Amino acid sequence: MISEPELEGEWGTGRPAAAAEAEEPDGPHERVRGPRRAWLWALGGAVLASAVWAGVLVAQDRFGDPAPRIAYRHPEDLCKVKLTAVSASTVQLTGDYARHEEHPALDWAYCAHGAPYVEGRLSYGAEVLVQLHKKADPRTEFGAGPTGLGGVGAMASSGGEVEQVPGLGERALLTRRVGGSRLEVLDGGAAFSLTVQWYGGPDAADPDEAAVQAAMVEDMRALMAALRK
Repeated sequence: MISEPELEGEWGTGRPAAAAEAEEPDGPHERVRGPRRAWLWALGGAVLASAVWAGVLVAQDRFGDPAPRIAYRHPEDLCKVKLTAVSASTVQLTGDYARHEEHPALDWAYCAHGAPYVEGRLSYGAEVLVQLHKKADPRTEFGAGPTGLGGVGAMASSGGEVEQVPGLGERALLTRRVGGSRLEVLDGGAAFSLTVQWYGGPDAADPDEAAVQAAMVEDMRALMAALRK
């Protein structure tokens, strides 16, 4: 298992937390905004596969009672919660692809964020996944890797530097790898995942990774506050 050294220092960015919108629409369970980029479909498929896998474990009641505490509501359109801080540290990201599903054992919601391609610049993408485990405790699987919570997209591969992030939920892990970072948070029966990835040609300027990771923590706090009951 990947070691998890304690994170030194503070994760605050000094910027006020952005207000997040989290209204639930009355529309259908799927909404696609803007052009359907191929990478969105590919990453979305990986997320849905992970969610289905987690749902199977829950349905089998693998960890038994009692049911975990859930202090968050299920969002039908997770793209309504903007990644304001991440956008400020990278490029303006827009939620393009939202999915959600409710199940007696597991509710989950997903949103993929992207930005138009600009020649000579890095391209950025982000994914948000929220899972509400209603019958089984997700702590046993938390941070387990590509088949655990938040194992999505290119960040689903094993390896990378993992650090604990203090003051965020019951437990929070930040995984840093070349080309991206993933932040996972566990709070009772709720599991949150935010992945930010970047890619581009050799002439593109490298991102300020520390600023991106601090922005991820800020947006995760805003997301959790927006969904709290």
